[in-house]
Amino acid sequence: MDAYLDIDIQGLVVAVAMVLVAAGISALMETGVAKSLVWATVRSLVQLLAMGLILQYVIRQDNVWLVVGLVALMLLAAVQITLGRATGAPKGLVGTVLLALVVTMLLMLAVVAELIVRPRPWYAPQLILPLTGMFLGNTVSALALGLNRFFESMRERQAEVTTLLALGATTWEAARPSMISSIRLGLLPTVAQLASSGIVTIPGMMSGQIIAGANPVGAAKYQFVILASIAALTLVADSIIILLVYRRCFISYDRYSVPAATHQPSVRDLVRRNKDAGARGIPR
Repeated sequence: MDAYLDIDIQGLVVAVAMVLVAAGISALMETGVAKSLVWATVRSLVQLLAMGLILQYVIRQDNVWLVVGLVALMLLAAVQITLGRATGAPKGLVGTVLLALVVTMLLMLAVVAELIVRPRPWYAPQLILPLTGMFLGNTVSALALGLNRFFESMRERQAEVTTLLALGATTWEAARPSMISSIRLGLLPTVAQLASSGIVTIPGMMSGQIIAGANPVGAAKYQFVILASIAALTLVADSIIILLVYRRCFISYDRYSVPAATHQPSVRDLVRRNKDAGARGIPR
């Protein structure tokens, strides 16, 4: 296979210039997203380069505690991002989201690293850290959308839920339609991605490995493992968190009261939510 093709400073400048041209066109069309586009580009470049330097250091050190510490920081950041995007969810879900992420992440990392890839040492940072980033990146979007969908659905179904409770239904039976809707919303884009991979698209990890000089068949195997793991992780994480939070909508076995949202979504929140949905293939 060919050697890895590095990107120099000139390449980065050209990439930034493309975004600036797009932002200029946006400004001329008065779409209102030019400033956000430029700021997001600068932020992305700085964050990615910083993470690259951190990963380079951790991989060279090959220390299990550095790997564990970085994974823990990524989990805490994922909790903050999830709750920041889930504007329709009530306050007080930090522990619940953290628990769901920790349980599912440890489960998926154990299965993928120890049963499928089997690296030596078991904490190989060049495997564990990228896997954690990919898993969390997909799970955060799914959880935020799922939480929004669940609480919005429970508010929309207020009359229906109240009637079900009055007729003797349990809180589980009354909340179940909203729970199913939430979990389905988080899983559908992943299923669509699984179905289209290799025919419509060449996903990111497979493309990256091929560009880096890896065998395309080996890259395809890695990509399938990642997609399958993300599908399982999304379903398990969504299910756990919805099972843990659905009782927040009930004061007692027959009294219905959905907690107030963290805050009313602003235009920026709605744009970001639409971006998340669009990135995951959800119709808007």
